[in-house]
Amino acid sequence: MLHFELVTPEKLVRSEEVHMVVVPGTEGDFGVLEGHAPVMSTIRDGAIQIYRTDKGEPELLAIEGGFAEVNARGLTVLAERVG
Repeated sequence: MLHFELVTPEKLVRSEEVHMVVVPGTEGDFGVLEGHAPVMSTIRDGAIQIYRTDKGEPELLAIEGGFAEVNARGLTVLAERVG
């Protein structure tokens, strides 16, 4: 499972274990699974797709701007605004 955190300047919005997250990067959407290579990307306004299971339907969360970082601990999305 992938450890996923969604953070805004005000608070920690999510911290959970998920199957995959699709992030709206400024150069295109990218999916992150457990074991993904380290990467840092700016994100554009759009929706994060959170897949809790391999075959499940994604939960969509609207976000505005920010950064995404993938490292050995998982995926952290630092969004300017959620919702």
